[in-house]
Amino acid sequence: MDNDTRRPDGQLKINLNPETARGNYSNLAMVGHSPNEFIIDYIFAAPGMPEAPVVSRIILAPETAKQLMFALTDNVQKYEARFGEIRQKQTGMPPIGNN
Repeated sequence: MDNDTRRPDGQLKINLNPETARGNYSNLAMVGHSPNEFIIDYIFAAPGMPEAPVVSRIILAPETAKQLMFALTDNVQKYEARFGEIRQKQTGMPPIGNN
């Protein structure tokens, strides 16, 4: 049996189930890497709470991580062109970066 999910026109069919579509809110991310993958932990840090849970972990191949970087850069530029500059707030939270 063929498990290929591509449509006859060659495009990949993407399925988004309702649970995944709800998403997870994150206001902090930690990024790490090894020679073989990038790991992004998305975290929800609530004010006044002593602990912050990881709400999702995404593991990417290096090529996919670079594609994500380009896609985010493109989308941030488009967002700022439409809605104005995204300003960085001083929150006392550690910046997004390598852990």
